[in-house]
Amino acid sequence: MAILTTVEHPDDPRIDDYRDLTTADRRPDRPGGRGLVIAEGVVVVRRLLDSPYPVRSLLGVPRRLDELAGDLAGVDVPAYATDADTMARAVGFHLNRGVLAVADRAPAPALDDVLARARTLAVCEGVGDHENLGSLFRNAAALGVDAILLGPGCSDPLYRRSVRVSMGHVLRVPFTTLDGAWPASLDRLRAAGFTVAALTPDAGAEPLARAGLAGGRVALLLGAEGPGLTDEALAAADRRVRIPMASGVDSLNVATAAAVAFHAVTGGG
Repeated sequence: MAILTTVEHPDDPRIDDYRDLTTADRRPDRPGGRGLVIAEGVVVVRRLLDSPYPVRSLLGVPRRLDELAGDLAGVDVPAYATDADTMARAVGFHLNRGVLAVADRAPAPALDDVLARARTLAVCEGVGDHENLGSLFRNAAALGVDAILLGPGCSDPLYRRSVRVSMGHVLRVPFTTLDGAWPASLDRLRAAGFTVAALTPDAGAEPLARAGLAGGRVALLLGAEGPGLTDEALAAADRRVRIPMASGVDSLNVATAAAVAFHAVTGGG
């Protein structure tokens, strides 16, 4: 059972994991980052507690910790209760959600294990915006995508903003890095029986609804919002597919485009 302790001062060393979360050194993808997983809000903290990530502690106002009492009944970690002002001074901003939890990272699954178990994959190239990546994970969880593979230039899915925007679904959708030379590493997906389908707004690509991808083993290749996929990635794909759009609109946000593609391939889960 969680050990509930009161914290009365923002400089209390027991809550150092939560200190100054807005500063750059809290980002695990930058030099000096501590690599911790930080969950915000009751819903996301609940998903962290139910994930394979080893929880270190919680920090929150008493009302929010009370909401999590059932979830904490079998968890042997400290839970620090404090008032909203003390919490804001420690964290560096006012937290409307009223509760945080911090965890260590869990090992990423091996690529071969992911490929053996999946039917639908998302493969990202250059998706460097943390909020877009978090939204993409949330869509993947909702629409039955089995795993996400990160190619070059992608941000860290476990950065605080990505975890928050995903509503904690980065903690339940398996992900791993697609190592090796890019985009030649996509050959590993083909060898495992996946069709690699690149999403592009190019008018010469097949309309997604007519591509016949549903039901097969599909890896959807997604590029950064703005530049999209590189020419090399497009050339390495087996198929090029597009989402037809009304005149005057040339593209969609990458997470929105991914959701449309996920639904077309999985049927919504």
